[in-house]
Amino acid sequence: MTTDTAAPSSAPSDPMQRAIALARNALFISNPNPRVGCVIMSADGTTELGSGFTQQAGGPHAEVMALRDAAARGSDVRGATAYVTLEPCSHHGRTGPCCDALIAAGIGKVVGAITDPNPRVAGQGFDRLRAAGIEVSMDDAAGQQSRDLNIGFFSRMVRKQPWVRLKAGMSLDGATALRNGQSQWITSEAARADGHRWRAQACAILTGIGTVLGDDPMLNVRHIDTPRQPRVVIVDSQLRTPPTAQLFDIPREVLIYCATVDAARRSALEARGAKVIHLPAANGQVDLQAMIQDLGQREMNELHVEAGGTLNGALMQAGLIDECLLYIAPRILGDAQTAFSGMALTQLADTPQMAFKEVTPIGSNLRIRAVVADHERF
Repeated sequence: MTTDTAAPSSAPSDPMQRAIALARNALFISNPNPRVGCVIMSADGTTELGSGFTQQAGGPHAEVMALRDAAARGSDVRGATAYVTLEPCSHHGRTGPCCDALIAAGIGKVVGAITDPNPRVAGQGFDRLRAAGIEVSMDDAAGQQSRDLNIGFFSRMVRKQPWVRLKAGMSLDGATALRNGQSQWITSEAARADGHRWRAQACAILTGIGTVLGDDPMLNVRHIDTPRQPRVVIVDSQLRTPPTAQLFDIPREVLIYCATVDAARRSALEARGAKVIHLPAANGQVDLQAMIQDLGQREMNELHVEAGGTLNGALMQAGLIDECLLYIAPRILGDAQTAFSGMALTQLADTPQMAFKEVTPIGSNLRIRAVVADHERF
């Protein structure tokens, strides 16, 4: 995927907002890197000289893409202003430091939305720009937008674990399936397609062994175009995942967390390309907290959970869910299965406190995003 070179003939009304819009183009491609956009404006602010957004890991970052775009347009960027949605990196990772590229190009001013939470950057990029004589200012109003767009990256850098988003489709009375297990389809086709967009932006999709055995899901992105398939994570305490499961038919990494190890089963799963991780808890189940931390070490920013009520409830009760993405269909299922059947609460005071973040109509359904209280404060 290349940079958006269709620049307006005159200056955009808000270059930073255009940079934020460009950053959204990296939603499906930049993991585990942050989604960043960059717009380079002439010194007088009248003309856009170049623009770009972060490419796939190992590819150019937004600033380099914008500089390349400017060069392709024949634009002279000396003395120009670069609007960047995240602090330019200052370290050698998969690519070289972006702050050095801006300095070498002769950029005169950089407007940033927010400081990079990566400890290897954390203000050093802005400091190096200032040391080179480049003026640096902040657009604080865009900072929260950039942070929201990169909530998983911020979570991994600050909390050392991914942002965990649980998705469920349900009826008005909170049911995810009939008592006999029938659930296809409670929500509309439009809602399911929208859910796949959220799958596509995640680093991995997590489910439990019950879902694998009961549904044999593919756990891939199907309803939208995407250049990459998220990894798959399975919570399988007794290592019962069948090597014949169709989720193995799609090229991507599959991680299976277990609490007991059977050498023959492990060998069969590894023959299908799975990575089997032994992380037992005292109760004989997978240590969910240790698993989430391990996923952070594996550079996962956003973890998308599509599981049954038992695992959903266990994750929520352990305080490991950050956000719920719920699709509500206008129907009543009555005595049925629920999204959090694994939670055994006896006091209202023990219920997780959540805050609505967004309520959006999706076709005939509603999409509700709710964040666990205080989980965004890091």
